[in-house]
Amino acid sequence: MDSELSARLAREHRDLDELFGRFLAASSVGDPEEARQAIRAFDEALRRHTAFEEANAIPAPEGRRLVPSGVDDAAQTLHRELRLEHVQVREVSAMILRLLEEKNDLEGARQLAPNLARRWDAHTKREERELFPGLSS
Repeated sequence: MDSELSARLAREHRDLDELFGRFLAASSVGDPEEARQAIRAFDEALRRHTAFEEANAIPAPEGRRLVPSGVDDAAQTLHRELRLEHVQVREVSAMILRLLEEKNDLEGARQLAPNLARRWDAHTKREERELFPGLSS
């Protein structure tokens, strides 16, 4: 793997930050349609991004299971945990999208937004700190 991959993934993280920021801005001014469009764009980009990362930078755990095997080395543990974080971030994003699309519940979506923001921020910082250096070596 190379530094071009790390740079691409970091760019995608910033692009996703921008998309999530659009959602936050729209929800803070009470615009449910713009919030819906923004979180839909974020959710779709997030799914593409995590699929690409998992195909190119985060090897699947043995047996493709996210439950620790008890014999993982440090890299395997990191990869398993990052994949689990992907599942969690995608789920919270999907919950927000469902609230807006199915119930037009902007307030409910707004209440979940800090959860997604914390998870996304912690996850991207961790990847860039712990995963990316190994991609360019």
